[in-house]
Amino acid sequence: MFTGLVQAVGTVGAINRGADSAVFRFDVKDFLVEVKIGDSIAVNGVCLTAIDLGEEFFTADVMVQTLKLSSLGSLAVGSRVNLELAARVSDRLGGHIVQGHVDGVGTVKAIEPGEKWQRVDVSIPDHLMKYLQPQGSICIDGVSLTVGELDDAGNQVSVWLIPETLQKTNLSARAVGDSVNIEVDVLAKYVERLLKRGDK
Repeated sequence: MFTGLVQAVGTVGAINRGADSAVFRFDVKDFLVEVKIGDSIAVNGVCLTAIDLGEEFFTADVMVQTLKLSSLGSLAVGSRVNLELAARVSDRLGGHIVQGHVDGVGTVKAIEPGEKWQRVDVSIPDHLMKYLQPQGSICIDGVSLTVGELDDAGNQVSVWLIPETLQKTNLSARAVGDSVNIEVDVLAKYVERLLKRGDK
């Protein structure tokens, strides 16, 4: 489990692509001190397992399903990525409950800078819009954010990024047309499942 509070921004150091999988190397400084092989690390909101590591890098296997369902397949060497270690039970849950299980890929539609904030409009896959609520939570590229506005007709969500978020994540480098990983609130999905299943 993660919180959506990004702890470091790394870069893609290498990609070894196979027929139905890939091995990614992620380079990052001052982040891997407590990491062991087998630990979970969220990369742009996708939960991956460290299979090899050094002081300033770790590698992870990415299977075909993850490449299809997330934006990791579009990463290139040099791409910046948001990183977060799995939450400890004793940690403060400063963001919201994030599983690292991406529900879909969105597209940045508009960016509007302000004096102390930046508005970002993101198109969301139609089937995910029902899980979103104004002032609720959404995870974009592994960043826990508050839903600002919803445009149900256009399948679009608007979020406002504060300077702290822009400084400490890769969202500051996002441009119109970029793909971003979307994870909706897991509690909403459980409620839907409960209501559909009922007492069967």
